[in-house]
Amino acid sequence: MAKAFKYGLKGIKGYLEPAERELLRSLFDDVISMLEPEQRANEDPLAALVGLDTEAREPSDRAMRRLLPNVMKNDDDASLEFRRYTERSLRESKIGALKAAALSLDRENLVLTPDDARHWATALNDVRLVLAERLDIRDDADADNVHLMQDWAQAEDVESYLALVYNFTTWLQESLVQAMVHLLDAKGR
Repeated sequence: MAKAFKYGLKGIKGYLEPAERELLRSLFDDVISMLEPEQRANEDPLAALVGLDTEAREPSDRAMRRLLPNVMKNDDDASLEFRRYTERSLRESKIGALKAAALSLDRENLVLTPDDARHWATALNDVRLVLAERLDIRDDADADNVHLMQDWAQAEDVESYLALVYNFTTWLQESLVQAMVHLLDAKGR
């Protein structure tokens, strides 16, 4: 069974069972494949090199819109312009964090440096955003209903299984953030 992340002298430590590691690896891989940009045959290599995507559009998938939101709620044109200049680098940054977190799952002892912890926090957050969208979590009441699902033996359908995975990643992220706060407190002294 997983153990919460804790800050110690050697860094931020955590423990995950092999099945939990594989679950997280699968979740990270799923979000990576969602974020990977489409390969276009007619793409301008210079534009790609500097991160410009002249064909960027607001995603149609709601989970992708949570990962790559519009920056201005009431100005679609300005949001689209901003997206064209920033979306590629945002995708690459998120993919990098997800891959770094996945790589650390290969180590038997899960000891995170501050950089590792930031990658994990980003990766877990992105996984939770996708799961929250798939579970249709819109407010605190929706989240409270999802948190009622705590017993793996009760998982009878995809939604209850996703709720359990969401709760697991939420718990893991909360323990990580608490360990990161302890790290900051220790460095501030």
